[in-house]
Amino acid sequence: MKNVAIVLAGGSGSRMKSKKKKQYLLLSDRPVLWYSLCAFQNCPNIDEIILVCGEGEEEYCRREFAENYGFAKIKKIVHGGKERYHSVYEGMKAAGSCDYILIHDGARPFIDERMLERIFAGLSDCPACAVGMPVKDTIKMRNMEGYVEQTLPREKLWMIQTPQAFSYPLLLQAYEEMMRREQTAAEQEGSTVKITDDAMVVETVLHIPVKLIEGSYDNIKITTPEDLALAGALAEQYKIKLTEK
Repeated sequence: MKNVAIVLAGGSGSRMKSKKKKQYLLLSDRPVLWYSLCAFQNCPNIDEIILVCGEGEEEYCRREFAENYGFAKIKKIVHGGKERYHSVYEGMKAAGSCDYILIHDGARPFIDERMLERIFAGLSDCPACAVGMPVKDTIKMRNMEGYVEQTLPREKLWMIQTPQAFSYPLLLQAYEEMMRREQTAAEQEGSTVKITDDAMVVETVLHIPVKLIEGSYDNIKITTPEDLALAGALAEQYKIKLTEK
């Protein structure tokens, strides 16, 4: 059995207001991207890591992560596409044939061993899993005029995170069909497919239910300077946990 982790590190990070991309900024003397790569490197269920970076950053990532930090499971480094889902597709093509594939945003540094164990336990009885956590706040739907349209039932709402994990043949089938639909839509209407995560591809294209797996409230996505400040408070304890392996 072969399991592959695709780590997405190609975002521009425009909301971070930094000259350096968010995934390369330092947290406790380690790049943001280091934390998730280290977690996958340490995970016995992961055989290979494919790093998807920005165009022209392949050699930097090879030197910085595969060589400098010794992440031997990084087997391929490819550059991504226009949208996030294009980058995932490039990573999937690079993966070739495997059994299970995990997709993770490199801007989420704080995944850990127990979370990955829960994901693989979920895959034992469901071919599509996504980590997340129940929302803490009341969520209201806003209409176009700025008024509350509906108060959503909090007990049913989850914040979705990554990693998201799938049977590789299943996810490849979903992505290939979505790419065909995107091409048809572009030719006919000049529009693109609106996709925000990989679970959505499986849900909307193949109509297969996705199992929710407990993630962590620490599993934040670093998008703004405020996120970076919060991550700084968590980084040292996660660095210690990861380097103890």
